Order: sequence, then C-alpha cells, then structure tokens
Amino acid sequence: MSSPAATPGPGSAVSPLIHLVDDDEGVRQALALLIGTVGLRVQAWAHPQAFLDGFDRQAVGAIVLDVRLPGLSGLTVLDLLRQQGVDQPVVMLTGHGTVELCRRAFKAGAAEFLEKPVDDDALLEALHNAVRLHVRTRQRDAAGREARERFALLSAREREVLSLVVAGLTNKEIGRALVLSPRTVETHRAHLCSKLQVQTLAQMIRSYAQLVDDEAAPVGQPGTPPG
Repeated sequence: MSSPAATPGPGSAVSPLIHLVDDDEGVRQALALLIGTVGLRVQAWAHPQAFLDGFDRQAVGAIVLDVRLPGLSGLTVLDLLRQQGVDQPVVMLTGHGTVELCRRAFKAGAAEFLEKPVDDDALLEALHNAVRLHVRTRQRDAAGREARERFALLSAREREVLSLVVAGLTNKEIGRALVLSPRTVETHRAHLCSKLQVQTLAQMIRSYAQLVDDEAAPVGQPGTPPG
C-alpha cells in the first residue's frame, strides 16, 4: 500500500492540489518539497493503483506521473485516467526518454513530458500551466452545465423563438414564421434574456446556439442538422 503524504504550502486551504505518483521515495520527497515552495499542495503516492483508487478527482490541480511504476506503467495509468474522464492535466516524467515514448504520452493526452533529472523551473512552469488549464476547463464546464440548466427551463414556444433568433431572423421574420405579432416576439425575447441570463444577442448566440443545434439534430447525431 502507498502512504500518501500531503505537503501543504502557503494558503494550502485553497491552493490547487498536485498529485505526485513516483515509486522512488527520494524523488517524491524532493519534488514534493519543491512544489510546496510555490504554494501548491502536494499529495504523494508510491503505487499507481493506490493513487487510482484514492485520489481526489474533484480537486483543482494537476498530476505528476512517472512513466516507470510498479504494477502499472505510467502510460497505462494515463490511459485509465482518460477512460475514466479525469480532467486534471497530467505531466509525465521519465528517466529514460525516447521520441517514441514522448509521442505515445502526448497521443494519450499528457499535458507535458519531462526527463529526469527534471529541471526545477521547467517542472514548476509545466505545473502552473497545467493548473491554469484545469481552472479554465472547470470554468468552461461549469458555464456549460449552467447554460443547459437554464435552457431546460424554457417553454416550447420560447425554444422556437430562440432557434429563430440564433438563426439571425428579425422580430418581424420570427413573427411571420410563428404567426405571432412583433410585440409578442419582443416579449418572448425579453423573457429569453431574463431566463438565459444574457444581455446581448452575441451572448445568447455564443452560449446557446450549440444547444439549439443539438436539440434540432436527429437522435444519435448531436450537432448535426437534419439531412
């Protein structure tokens, strides 16, 4: 069994969490100390299976993963993480780097590939980039989830109006298409802005055009217009 150890840095209660997976105790301790000096929390793991079974998938941060590990290789672990939908970026480390190994790591979704002995600045830069990427990913996912929840609250008529709005039709054109007065169309548009929490047409199109397309697509073909 592994013995995960947390190495908190300044502000650790809110700082991103770096999972460090390496079977070399000396490397784990040295890298955990280095990472902790820049205010990132570190949880170190000696065995890949213990890491897979126990790490916090909800935390914002990144994963540092050695290629050569007991039981499961780092590339196998990387494949499993992606299959499980884990979104934390992964920085791969190896003491025996080759072009083929590097190619396989990036093809499997690694964010960075560094050779041991790893340069301190290179690792810290890779981790800062990975954390920023993860924060943006989580923010984008949260915005998409909130947009889907708001979209689900629209009435059937409001969805019809929305689909024509994002298609670029004017109020008069929408009124003719749906047999509504321009004033009624304006009322629907006002309700849409309120329910969808947008203030401009550009915001509406950017946030909801894809949802409109997905709803209109044939079953099993999201985002594909009927042919």
